[in-house]
Amino acid sequence: MSGAAAVFAPGSTALITGGASGVGLAVAKLCNAKGMNVLLVDRNAEALEQARLDIAGEGVDASGPRVATSVADVSLAEDWAALKDSALAKFGSIEFLALNAGVGGKGTWGDNDYFRRILETNLFGVINGVNTFLPIVQEASKVKRTAIVITGSKQGITNPPGNAAYNASKSAVKTLAEHLSWDLRDSPTSVHLLVPGWTFTGMTGGGQAKEKPAGAWAPAQVTEFLYNKMEKNEFYVICPDNDVSEETDKKRMLWSVGDVVYGRPPLTRWRDEWKQEAEKTMSETKI
Repeated sequence: MSGAAAVFAPGSTALITGGASGVGLAVAKLCNAKGMNVLLVDRNAEALEQARLDIAGEGVDASGPRVATSVADVSLAEDWAALKDSALAKFGSIEFLALNAGVGGKGTWGDNDYFRRILETNLFGVINGVNTFLPIVQEASKVKRTAIVITGSKQGITNPPGNAAYNASKSAVKTLAEHLSWDLRDSPTSVHLLVPGWTFTGMTGGGQAKEKPAGAWAPAQVTEFLYNKMEKNEFYVICPDNDVSEETDKKRMLWSVGDVVYGRPPLTRWRDEWKQEAEKTMSETKI
Protein backbone atom coordinates (compact mmCIF):
# COMPACT_ATOMS: atom_id res chain seq x y z
CA MET A 1 0.00 0.00 0.00
CA SER A 2 1.16 3.50 -0.78
CA GLY A 3 -0.10 7.03 -0.36
CA ALA A 4 -3.36 7.59 1.48
CA ALA A 5 -4.32 3.96 0.84
CA ALA A 6 -1.94 3.10 3.67
CA VAL A 7 -4.88 3.84 5.97
CA PHE A 8 -6.18 0.37 5.09
CA ALA A 9 -3.85 -1.23 7.61
CA PRO A 10 -4.29 -4.30 9.82
CA GLY A 11 -5.50 -3.36 13.27
CA SER A 12 -6.77 0.07 12.29
CA THR A 13 -10.49 0.80 12.61
CA ALA A 14 -12.96 2.00 9.98
CA LEU A 15 -16.28 3.66 10.75
CA ILE A 16 -18.61 3.60 7.76
CA THR A 17 -22.03 5.27 7.66
CA GLY A 18 -24.56 3.87 5.25
CA GLY A 19 -22.59 0.69 5.72
CA ALA A 20 -25.43 -1.81 5.48
CA SER A 21 -25.56 -1.93 1.69
CA GLY A 22 -24.22 -0.63 -1.59
CA VAL A 23 -20.98 1.33 -1.69
CA GLY A 24 -20.76 1.51 2.10
CA LEU A 25 -20.86 -2.27 2.42
CA ALA A 26 -18.32 -2.64 -0.38
CA VAL A 27 -15.95 -0.27 1.44
CA ALA A 28 -16.48 -2.30 4.61
CA LYS A 29 -15.54 -5.49 2.79
CA LEU A 30 -12.37 -3.85 1.50
CA CYS A 31 -11.47 -2.74 5.03
CA ASN A 32 -12.12 -6.23 6.37
CA ALA A 33 -10.00 -7.79 3.63
CA LYS A 34 -7.13 -5.52 4.69
CA GLY A 35 -7.36 -6.73 8.28
CA MET A 36 -9.09 -3.68 9.72
CA ASN A 37 -11.73 -3.50 12.44
CA VAL A 38 -15.02 -2.33 10.98
CA LEU A 39 -17.90 -0.43 12.56
CA LEU A 40 -20.94 -0.42 10.28
CA VAL A 41 -23.46 2.36 10.91
CA ASP A 42 -26.94 2.51 9.40
CA ARG A 43 -30.56 3.22 10.30
CA ASN A 44 -31.70 -0.23 9.21
CA ALA A 45 -31.00 -2.75 11.97
CA GLU A 46 -32.03 -5.75 9.90
CA ALA A 47 -29.82 -4.73 6.97
CA LEU A 48 -26.93 -4.07 9.34
CA GLU A 49 -27.11 -7.58 10.74
CA GLN A 50 -27.22 -9.05 7.25
CA ALA A 51 -24.22 -6.93 6.28
CA ARG A 52 -22.31 -8.16 9.32
CA LEU A 53 -23.08 -11.73 8.35
CA ASP A 54 -22.03 -11.07 4.76
CA ILE A 55 -18.64 -9.89 5.97
CA ALA A 56 -18.31 -12.63 8.57
CA GLY A 57 -19.04 -15.15 5.86
CA GLU A 58 -15.89 -14.04 4.09
CA GLY A 59 -13.65 -15.51 6.78
CA VAL A 60 -13.89 -13.39 9.89
CA ASP A 61 -13.32 -15.40 13.08
CA ALA A 62 -12.68 -14.65 16.73
CA SER A 63 -8.98 -14.14 16.14
CA GLY A 64 -9.41 -11.95 13.07
CA PRO A 65 -10.70 -8.44 12.45
CA ARG A 66 -13.68 -7.37 14.48
CA VAL A 67 -16.91 -6.31 12.78
CA ALA A 68 -19.45 -4.38 14.82
CA THR A 69 -22.69 -2.60 13.98
CA SER A 70 -24.50 0.42 15.34
CA VAL A 71 -28.00 1.60 14.52
CA ALA A 72 -27.97 5.38 14.15
CA ASP A 73 -29.65 8.20 12.24
CA VAL A 74 -26.84 10.40 10.92
CA SER A 75 -29.12 13.44 10.90
CA LEU A 76 -29.37 13.38 14.71
CA ALA A 77 -26.59 14.90 16.81
CA GLU A 78 -27.58 12.78 19.79
CA ASP A 79 -27.09 9.58 17.78
CA TRP A 80 -23.58 10.75 16.88
CA ALA A 81 -22.77 11.42 20.53
CA ALA A 82 -23.85 7.89 21.44
CA LEU A 83 -21.94 6.48 18.48
CA LYS A 84 -18.77 8.25 19.58
CA ASP A 85 -19.00 6.72 23.05
CA SER A 86 -19.69 3.20 21.77
CA ALA A 87 -16.99 3.36 19.06
CA LEU A 88 -14.29 4.45 21.49
CA ALA A 89 -15.41 1.93 24.09
CA LYS A 90 -15.14 -0.93 21.62
CA PHE A 91 -12.18 0.05 19.45
CA GLY A 92 -10.37 2.90 21.19
CA SER A 93 -9.64 4.84 18.00
CA ILE A 94 -10.92 5.53 14.49
CA GLU A 95 -8.36 5.76 11.70
CA PHE A 96 -10.68 5.69 8.68
CA LEU A 97 -13.95 7.65 8.62
CA ALA A 98 -16.24 7.04 5.63
CA LEU A 99 -19.24 9.39 5.63
CA ASN A 100 -21.30 7.59 3.04
CA ALA A 101 -24.92 7.64 4.28
CA GLY A 102 -27.39 9.31 1.95
CA VAL A 103 -31.00 9.31 0.87
CA GLY A 104 -32.74 10.13 -2.38
CA GLY A 105 -36.33 10.97 -3.11
CA LYS A 106 -38.43 13.27 -5.23
CA GLY A 107 -40.28 16.42 -4.28
CA THR A 108 -40.89 19.98 -5.35
CA TRP A 109 -41.16 23.54 -4.14
CA GLY A 110 -43.52 23.88 -1.20
CA ASP A 111 -42.74 20.36 0.03
CA ASN A 112 -40.79 21.20 3.19
CA ASP A 113 -40.51 17.55 4.24
CA TYR A 114 -38.74 16.70 0.97
CA PHE A 115 -36.08 19.36 1.47
CA ARG A 116 -35.67 18.77 5.19
CA ARG A 117 -35.35 14.97 4.97
CA ILE A 118 -32.72 15.03 2.24
CA LEU A 119 -30.67 17.91 3.60
CA GLU A 120 -30.73 16.63 7.17
CA THR A 121 -29.37 13.24 6.10
CA ASN A 122 -27.10 14.06 3.17
CA LEU A 123 -25.68 17.35 4.41
CA PHE A 124 -25.97 17.37 8.19
CA GLY A 125 -25.08 13.69 8.29
CA VAL A 126 -21.66 14.75 6.99
CA ILE A 127 -21.42 17.85 9.19
CA ASN A 128 -22.35 15.84 12.29
CA GLY A 129 -19.88 13.12 11.40
CA VAL A 130 -16.96 15.49 10.87
CA ASN A 131 -17.72 17.56 13.97
CA THR A 132 -17.98 14.43 16.12
CA PHE A 133 -15.11 12.32 14.84
CA LEU A 134 -12.53 14.71 13.41
CA PRO A 135 -10.80 15.16 16.79
CA ILE A 136 -10.71 11.39 17.22
CA VAL A 137 -9.27 10.81 13.75
CA GLN A 138 -6.68 13.53 14.34
CA GLU A 139 -5.69 11.94 17.63
CA ALA A 140 -5.25 8.61 15.87
CA SER A 141 -3.10 10.30 13.20
CA LYS A 142 -0.37 10.81 15.81
CA VAL A 143 0.28 7.08 15.61
CA LYS A 144 -1.15 5.75 12.34
CA ARG A 145 -2.18 6.86 8.85
CA THR A 146 -5.70 8.31 8.86
CA ALA A 147 -8.19 9.34 6.19
CA ILE A 148 -11.70 10.69 5.73
CA VAL A 149 -13.79 9.76 2.70
CA ILE A 150 -16.99 11.69 2.00
CA THR A 151 -19.45 10.42 -0.60
CA GLY A 152 -20.77 13.02 -3.01
CA SER A 153 -22.62 12.75 -6.31
CA LYS A 154 -22.20 13.90 -9.88
CA GLN A 155 -25.60 15.55 -9.44
CA GLY A 156 -23.89 17.91 -7.02
CA ILE A 157 -21.45 18.95 -9.77
CA THR A 158 -23.30 18.93 -13.10
CA ASN A 159 -26.65 19.73 -11.40
CA PRO A 160 -29.26 18.10 -13.69
CA PRO A 161 -32.77 19.51 -13.20
CA GLY A 162 -35.49 17.53 -11.43
CA ASN A 163 -34.22 17.02 -7.88
CA ALA A 164 -33.25 20.35 -6.34
CA ALA A 165 -32.89 19.15 -2.74
CA TYR A 166 -30.67 16.18 -3.57
CA ASN A 167 -28.47 18.20 -5.94
CA ALA A 168 -28.15 21.01 -3.39
CA SER A 169 -27.23 18.57 -0.63
CA LYS A 170 -24.49 16.95 -2.68
CA SER A 171 -23.20 20.29 -3.96
CA ALA A 172 -22.85 21.42 -0.36
CA VAL A 173 -21.12 18.15 0.56
CA LYS A 174 -18.56 18.77 -2.20
CA THR A 175 -17.86 22.24 -0.81
CA LEU A 176 -17.53 20.92 2.75
CA ALA A 177 -15.12 18.19 1.65
CA GLU A 178 -12.99 20.71 -0.25
CA HIS A 179 -12.77 22.99 2.77
CA LEU A 180 -11.97 20.08 5.07
CA SER A 181 -9.18 19.01 2.74
CA TRP A 182 -7.78 22.55 2.76
CA ASP A 183 -7.98 22.85 6.53
CA LEU A 184 -6.17 19.52 6.98
CA ARG A 185 -3.63 20.12 4.20
CA ASP A 186 -0.69 20.19 6.63
CA SER A 187 -1.94 17.34 8.80
CA PRO A 188 -1.40 13.56 8.52
CA THR A 189 -5.13 13.07 7.75
CA SER A 190 -6.06 12.95 4.08
CA VAL A 191 -9.52 13.81 2.76
CA HIS A 192 -11.18 12.36 -0.36
CA LEU A 193 -14.44 13.12 -2.17
CA LEU A 194 -15.88 9.89 -3.55
CA VAL A 195 -18.26 10.54 -6.46
CA PRO A 196 -19.72 7.29 -7.80
CA GLY A 197 -21.04 7.03 -11.31
CA TRP A 198 -24.07 4.91 -12.11
CA THR A 199 -23.80 2.23 -9.45
CA PHE A 200 -26.12 -0.72 -8.86
CA THR A 201 -27.04 -0.23 -5.19
CA GLY A 202 -30.11 -0.33 -2.99
CA MET A 203 -30.48 3.43 -3.38
CA THR A 204 -30.60 3.14 -7.18
CA GLY A 205 -32.69 0.01 -7.45
CA GLY A 206 -29.96 -2.52 -6.72
CA GLY A 207 -31.84 -3.66 -3.64
CA GLN A 208 -34.58 -5.08 -5.79
CA ALA A 209 -34.46 -8.60 -7.18
CA LYS A 210 -33.16 -7.84 -10.66
CA GLU A 211 -29.91 -8.04 -12.56
CA LYS A 212 -27.38 -5.24 -12.71
CA PRO A 213 -27.85 -3.13 -15.86
CA ALA A 214 -24.96 -3.42 -18.29
CA GLY A 215 -24.15 0.27 -17.99
CA ALA A 216 -23.84 0.32 -14.20
CA TRP A 217 -20.85 -0.47 -12.05
CA ALA A 218 -21.04 -2.80 -9.08
CA PRO A 219 -20.19 -1.27 -5.67
CA ALA A 220 -16.97 -3.29 -5.55
CA GLN A 221 -15.77 -1.51 -8.70
CA VAL A 222 -16.35 1.86 -7.05
CA THR A 223 -14.37 0.73 -4.03
CA GLU A 224 -11.48 -0.51 -6.16
CA PHE A 225 -11.43 2.82 -8.00
CA LEU A 226 -11.39 4.66 -4.67
CA TYR A 227 -8.47 2.57 -3.42
CA ASN A 228 -6.45 3.23 -6.58
CA LYS A 229 -7.06 6.98 -6.37
CA MET A 230 -6.10 7.01 -2.69
CA GLU A 231 -2.84 5.27 -3.58
CA LYS A 232 -2.16 8.35 -5.72
CA ASN A 233 -3.25 10.75 -2.94
CA GLU A 234 -6.02 12.19 -5.12
CA PHE A 235 -8.84 14.17 -3.51
CA TYR A 236 -11.40 13.95 -6.33
CA VAL A 237 -12.49 10.37 -6.95
CA ILE A 238 -14.88 10.83 -9.89
CA CYS A 239 -15.90 7.33 -10.91
CA PRO A 240 -16.86 6.45 -14.46
CA ASP A 241 -19.23 3.60 -15.22
CA ASN A 242 -19.81 1.34 -18.19
CA ASP A 243 -21.80 4.04 -20.02
CA VAL A 244 -19.96 7.25 -19.07
CA SER A 245 -16.19 7.64 -19.35
CA GLU A 246 -13.97 9.91 -17.29
CA GLU A 247 -13.50 12.08 -20.38
CA THR A 248 -17.26 12.51 -20.83
CA ASP A 249 -17.66 13.45 -17.17
CA LYS A 250 -15.00 16.14 -17.49
CA LYS A 251 -16.61 17.59 -20.61
CA ARG A 252 -19.98 17.79 -18.87
CA MET A 253 -18.41 19.53 -15.89
CA LEU A 254 -16.62 22.04 -18.11
CA TRP A 255 -19.85 22.86 -19.93
CA SER A 256 -21.71 23.33 -16.65
CA VAL A 257 -19.21 25.81 -15.23
CA GLY A 258 -19.33 27.63 -18.56
CA ASP A 259 -22.85 28.79 -17.70
CA VAL A 260 -21.26 30.98 -15.04
CA VAL A 261 -18.14 31.96 -16.98
CA TYR A 262 -19.96 32.95 -20.17
CA GLY A 263 -23.09 34.42 -18.64
CA ARG A 264 -25.46 31.80 -20.00
CA PRO A 265 -28.72 30.89 -18.25
CA PRO A 266 -28.37 28.13 -15.66
CA LEU A 267 -28.62 24.47 -16.66
CA THR A 268 -28.21 25.18 -20.39
CA ARG A 269 -27.22 21.59 -21.09
CA TRP A 270 -30.88 20.66 -20.64
CA ARG A 271 -32.51 23.72 -22.25
CA ASP A 272 -33.94 23.04 -25.72
CA GLU A 273 -32.44 26.21 -27.19
CA TRP A 274 -28.94 25.27 -25.95
CA LYS A 275 -28.86 21.48 -26.30
CA GLN A 276 -27.43 21.39 -29.81
CA GLU A 277 -24.63 23.82 -28.99
CA ALA A 278 -23.86 21.98 -25.76
CA GLU A 279 -23.60 18.63 -27.49
CA LYS A 280 -21.47 20.06 -30.31
CA THR A 281 -19.11 21.87 -27.94
CA MET A 282 -18.65 18.83 -25.71
CA SER A 283 -17.99 16.58 -28.71
CA GLU A 284 -15.25 18.96 -29.91
CA THR A 285 -13.68 19.64 -26.50
CA LYS A 286 -10.24 18.10 -26.00
CA ILE A 287 -9.42 16.78 -22.54
